[in-house]
Amino acid sequence: MIMGSTTKEQRLAIVLLLNVGMVIALVVVGFTAHSLGVLAAGVDYIGDAAGVAISLVALRIASRPGGDPRATSVAALINSSFLLMVTVVVLIEAIRRLITNTPHIHGLPVLVVSAVASLVMVFGAFVLGPIETSDFNMRSVMLDTVADAGAAAGVAIGGAIILIAGGVYWVDSLIALVVALVVGYHAQRLLRQVLADLRRTNRSA
Repeated sequence: MIMGSTTKEQRLAIVLLLNVGMVIALVVVGFTAHSLGVLAAGVDYIGDAAGVAISLVALRIASRPGGDPRATSVAALINSSFLLMVTVVVLIEAIRRLITNTPHIHGLPVLVVSAVASLVMVFGAFVLGPIETSDFNMRSVMLDTVADAGAAAGVAIGGAIILIAGGVYWVDSLIALVVALVVGYHAQRLLRQVLADLRRTNRSA
């Protein structure tokens, strides 16, 4: 494993830099190409960057002498909760566009930036490496990273369809809807696990 010798903090720092870089690219292309899928991915990456930063702080708190061991679980709780909120926003906007009217979307920039974003997040997941089942903090970051890779891949497929078929702009909203449902499902599962772990920790304290 290439990243095996690095610490959790170093791995999180690398993923944070990857997220920040992709936020800029996705938001710019999302607005210029009028793509909800790309904008949703950009907003998700903003949340992920904040989540990784919170995870870094939580690791430092937990590792200090006398630090609260629940800090990393609380970070996972914040991350999964934010991911759920972003999912709801994307769902509402995707449904609105499908019901009303999807604007003209430029398929080529959507395809290119989303494909690059997906590859970058696959690399991010590789950087994070194997994670213990009980490590909710790192699991939440991994979930965000894998979700980003999957979402970007889906949006890239939508961009390719729009580019080839032409005019089927509703595909962008449909893919955003499906991706949001999948991400939301996994986020709520992680949220329930973290809450259960915190309740057990509080009872044993």
